[in-house]
Amino acid sequence: MDRTVGIVGAGSMARALVMGWVGARSELPAGSVWACNRSRDDRLDALAAMGVRVTRDKGQLCEAAGVIVLAVKPADAPAALRALAPHLSPERHLVISLVAGLPSAAITQLCGLDALPVVRAMSNTPSAVASAATAIAPGSAASAAHMETACALLSAVGDVITVAEEDLAAVTALSGSGPAYVYVLMEALHQAAGRLGLSAEVSRRLTAQTVLGAAKLALVSEHAPDELVRQVASPGGTTVAALEVLQARGFSQALVDAVVRAAERAGELALAAAATPGPAGE
Repeated sequence: MDRTVGIVGAGSMARALVMGWVGARSELPAGSVWACNRSRDDRLDALAAMGVRVTRDKGQLCEAAGVIVLAVKPADAPAALRALAPHLSPERHLVISLVAGLPSAAITQLCGLDALPVVRAMSNTPSAVASAATAIAPGSAASAAHMETACALLSAVGDVITVAEEDLAAVTALSGSGPAYVYVLMEALHQAAGRLGLSAEVSRRLTAQTVLGAAKLALVSEHAPDELVRQVASPGGTTVAALEVLQARGFSQALVDAVVRAAERAGELALAAAATPGPAGE
């Protein structure tokens, strides 16, 4: 199918995808990407500077693109879908939704198009450097060809895994929100480094490379994270002393609780979407 992409929304996730596609020199050149945003001309201007074609007209967007990527806030999704609905064709368009907590059935209901192919995706902002963690799930009308198209587009900016749609709330909480958890950790390490007298530049480089290296090792290692911890933590050493503080402060449990809360929030968003009337005010 036509892999010209039309992005609805021009926020952080849309920008990260475009940066990844352009930087990866993928089969999707910038000229094959359109973007439409309700407001914020500055965001559209930033995308245009990367070679993206921009418009305020959703009809023009749908005319130009066969794949519509919905990258708006959950609260803005119903209005965006109602505006798109008159211009969407189940025979021509595939909707890839990046909206947290919005089920594929709600998308088709809001558009009034039961046969509209929808693939839900949860990616993250490391798309910008082609290092995203993305999960995709097919809606009821999405075929194997639609899934192949979604996978091809999103694998250009990182790793893609297929899951059941009911698992996307957990994915959202884990990898969708996950970069924020890592950045909180990194900021804490920066603060500690400052207290210990390291310069900001030394702290930044050592922290970022440590996180990157640990993640790369975890990806290729046959060991689970707890064993990787043990490999670093020599008995009676500095790492063990640090881990004792983290354990006393409830670090691990706090992270578990945070991810669970994020998943609960995704479920709350899904319930809110289910209560939103369809395009005809049903």
